[in-house]
This record gives sequence, structure tokens and C-alpha cells, in this order.
Amino acid sequence: MLVEIAHFLTVTSAVILLLILFLNVFFSFAKPHANQIVLSNKLFNQACFLIFISFGLYVYLAAIDDFSITYIANHSNSQLPVFYKITSIWSAHEGSMFLWIVFLTLWSVLFVNFLSLAHPLKKGTLLMLTLIILGFLLFLLVTSNPFDRILPFAAGEGADINPVLQDPALAIHPPMLYLGYVGFVISFSFITAYLFYGDFNYPWEKDIQTWSLVAWIFLTIGITLGSWWAYYELGWGGYWFWDPVENVALMPWLAATAFMHSLFASSKSGVLKTWTLFLGIMIFTLSLFGAFIVRSGIIDSVHSFANDPQRGMYLLGFSGFITIIALAVLAYRLPQLQSSKLIVAGSKESFLSMNNILMLTAIFSIFLGVTYPLILESLNGNKVSIGPPYYNTIFSPLILITSIFMMASIDGLWQRGMQLRKLYISIAPTLFVSGLGVYGIWHFTQIFSILAYVGILSGLLIIVSYSLKTVSALRDKTYLNKGSLLAHVGLGLLFFSISMNSILSYQKNINLFVGGEQVINSKIPQFQFADLQKIKASNHDVISATIFLIHDDKPIYLNPEKRKYFARGQITSETAIHASFLKDTYLTIGDQLEDGSWTFSLQINYFVKWIWFSSALMAAGIAMTIFKKKI
Repeated sequence: MLVEIAHFLTVTSAVILLLILFLNVFFSFAKPHANQIVLSNKLFNQACFLIFISFGLYVYLAAIDDFSITYIANHSNSQLPVFYKITSIWSAHEGSMFLWIVFLTLWSVLFVNFLSLAHPLKKGTLLMLTLIILGFLLFLLVTSNPFDRILPFAAGEGADINPVLQDPALAIHPPMLYLGYVGFVISFSFITAYLFYGDFNYPWEKDIQTWSLVAWIFLTIGITLGSWWAYYELGWGGYWFWDPVENVALMPWLAATAFMHSLFASSKSGVLKTWTLFLGIMIFTLSLFGAFIVRSGIIDSVHSFANDPQRGMYLLGFSGFITIIALAVLAYRLPQLQSSKLIVAGSKESFLSMNNILMLTAIFSIFLGVTYPLILESLNGNKVSIGPPYYNTIFSPLILITSIFMMASIDGLWQRGMQLRKLYISIAPTLFVSGLGVYGIWHFTQIFSILAYVGILSGLLIIVSYSLKTVSALRDKTYLNKGSLLAHVGLGLLFFSISMNSILSYQKNINLFVGGEQVINSKIPQFQFADLQKIKASNHDVISATIFLIHDDKPIYLNPEKRKYFARGQITSETAIHASFLKDTYLTIGDQLEDGSWTFSLQINYFVKWIWFSSALMAAGIAMTIFKKKI
């Protein structure tokens, strides 16, 4: 009975949202009533409240093992801890779409009630948010209904959640990612309302600045958690696999990063307004494109949710519809948006605009890498794969140029140019120290890779320039934006860590019998397969290997595992990781060969933890910026 109530509440919410649109369209042709916005606001709040109640009931049904519901029976199990019973809701398409809508609704209701009733953009924003939520609700109810029952009898036991998803990081990763994705519905809807409104003297930027920064933080944390999970759970042994689904998460992040910087420039000096409006629209559009890629089944990825082309066509059509609305009104208003203010060469805005162009170039490159194989396959049936060499070759020069502009912009002023002599004096110490650092790394490692050293130089340019700026500010007791400093140092550390990881890390495949040992290299003179144990856990069998090795004269014990889950019969590998300050000793166990020996994959991954730490620094820096605005 509870699932029918949850279903009814969701349908009722959709009806109320439809009523809001009808009332406002009707009143657009009649004389508007003074209480129209008040009524719309109250109806909107009621519709959102019903969605929250419906999802709360669904969470309760998952926690109590109601296997009469098809989705819960297919993706949960009575032996699971309650935590994973709840997280199983977003482990597959229907439940994750429900969570997406809940977060979309949460952002929307908070922002709509944040705007006062007298706010000139409240009505337009409310209507756009209503349209978007209604579109996704109809998608859920018509094509992806999570409330379907198994009739006439319920399942005796659930099929269990996918074993690789039974992990705390992945349980948190989708909610964080979704909060970031759908958070930019605020900028999308508000900008569309602003363009419809037509008064372009209104200072709209500050109304959505904090909301956009918070969404960016969630998106950054979500991407980082996904990368961390893929590292230790999937056995990729890396931080980024250039998987198509990973790429469609990166595109809105890049657009959001460019948007944040443009938003600051637009609010400070009134330039880059058109850029800012365009980027604000594109972030949510790219998020919708990501939803289409993940849920349409047109790509094969460990991250994919569904393989139903009809669902994909609905998402593509709806995403295209609301995007065309926003872009059409932007194009219509473009002549009125032309500013008499020109960007001053050598000013902070000029460097920001150049970096925005570079970020859009990166976005287009990723978009081409994701879509070109799909287009080619649809035309002639040939399958092609675009992998890391393509992306690395494109991104390396873009990153270097971006770092140079970032370094030059540190001492730049808003709408005031910088003399070449002052620019040279500003960047010369950074270039010297960074070049010395690159030479020192090459001299120490005796390893050379053009792409890697471009990344190392890019990271050092940012880190050194901001470090020197910090020293100068402390010495002269001048103002220093600590949030900006932390975020940009985090970005520089990201470039540096990824590049160092690529040149220093190495991998070795090993075959050993129990009791056997092997010399790997001079740094690992002993690798011993000490023991093999079989263990029974609550919902799976475990084969656990005990490996003893000596690395850099330090003894290390590692216990990689293979697990076979009872419900699905699925076999997974669990990595064993020994972490130190600079590197991870990373071991996975493979299959047993016909002669009785076992295969292992040993990886020494340098600076890999620093990659995630750099993301944490960026998120913390933006959080400091938000906090500074509030005090």
C-alpha cells in the first residue's frame, strides 16, 4: 500500500506542476492577478513537498526489504546492511533518476523561496524550474517507473546490489555528483528568466553567485569520489580512465569553472556578460547531455545505467527543447546585451577571457571524443575507440597556456592594463623557479616525456606564482584572497601530481605459487606469496592472499582478495594498497592458472593521493570564498 501512496504523491506533484504552468500561461493572455505569484509559489512548494514525502516512503520500503517492488527486488537483498539497502536505490537507472529529481526539486524549492515575492525574476525562474521538474517527473513515471510491483506474488529474496557498488565511496559519489549536476539548474533557470525579463541593467550576478559556487563544490567532490573509487575498487590503478561517462562529467565541471570566473568579472566590471550568460546555460545543458549518455545505452561503460533507446530519445528531446528555449532567447537578446565596455588588454578580464576560450576548446575536444565514435558507428557501422593519447595530446598544450595566463593574471587589475615591463618583472621569478624545478625533476628521474613535462611545468607555474604572491603579501602586509589562493594552488598541484604520476609509476605482472618468491627490481628485491586463505563472509566467499614484499628497504604485508557473491554469483577483485607520503604500493590478485600458480598485478603509483588532495584544496578554497562573502 505504501508504494501506491508514494506513486500517487508523485503523480499528484506532476499534476500540480502542470497546473502552475497552465495558470501562468492563462494569465499571460488575461489581466494578471496580484496574487498570481503568491499562488504559484505555494503550489510549487506543495508539489516539491509531495516529491520529498514520496522519496522518503521509497527509502523506507527499501530499508524494510519490500521485494514486491520490482526495482527493490532487482537491486537489493535482505542480507545487506541497511546502509546499502538505502544506497541500492541509486545503484541503477530508475532509482537514480528518482534521486536526481529529488535533488533537482531540493535546489529549486530552496532557491525559489530564497527569492522574495517582489523579485523581478522570481516568476520567470519559478516557471522554468517548474517546466524542468515536470519534464523529469514525466520521464520517471512514463519510461522509468520505480513504483512497479511484481504481481501477483512478491519475490522471496532480492537479487542483491552489484558487488562493486557495495562501497561507502560509491554510495556517496552519485548523490554528490547529482547535487553538482542539478545545482546548475539554478543558473540555467535564472539566466533564462533574466533574458525574458529584458532589463539588462539589473545586477543579476550576485543573486546566483553563491549558489553556483556551492554546486561547483558538490560537482568537484562527486568527480573526486568517483575517481578514488575507480582507483581502489575497479583495479584501474589510476585516477582517470578517459571513460566516456567520466568525460561527460568533466565537461560541465570545465564549463562551471569558466562560468565562475566570468561571473566574478561580470559583477566586478560589467564585461564578459554575454560569455557569462552563455556559460550559465551550457553548464546545465552539458549535465543533461551527460544524463542522456549514461541512460541511453549508446555507450558501453561500467558507469552506464540503462540500455533503452526510447529513454535516451526522451532525454535527448527534452534536453534539446529546454536548451533551445534558453539559447533562442539569448540569441534574440544579443543585440541588447552588447556592452560599450571593451576588455582592456593586459587586464585581469583579458586573461580570464582567454582562459574561458581555452576551457571551451577543451570542452569541444572532449565532446568530439565522446560523440565522434557514436556518429561514425551510426553512419557506417565501424567501431572506433578514442583513448588517452587523443585527450593527453590536446590537453597538455591547453593546460600550459592556461597556466601561463593564470600566472600573468595574478598581479592584473580589473579593467586596467599592465605594462609589459611590470608583467615581465612579475612573471620572471616564477619562470626561473619553475624552469629550475623541471630541470631538477629531470636530473633526478632521468625520465623524459614531453607531455608529462608540459604538465609538470604547468603545475609549477601556478604553484610557484601563488607561493611568491603569498610571500609578497605577507612581507608587504597587503590583501590576499586566501580562498582564491587555495583553489588555484590546488589546480596547480593537480597538474603537477598527474604528470609526476605518469612518469614515475610502473607496473609488473607476476605469476607465483603459494610459498614462491621473486625479485622485482632493485627497489623491490623480495616479493613472496606467503599464504592463501579461504574465508566465508555474510554474503560472499573470499580468497585472500598474503603477500610479503620489501620496498625501499621497508617490509610490507598486503592482502589482495577475490570475492564470489552468493546472490549474483559475481566475482570481484579487491585491491590491497599500502600508502606512504609519495606513493602507493598497489596489488591486485588475478586468476589461478592451470598449473596452480596465481597471477598478480603490482603497481607502484606515485603522487596518486596528491591528486585527490588537490581536489580537496580546490573545494576548500571555493568554500572559503563563500564564507568570506557571508561575513
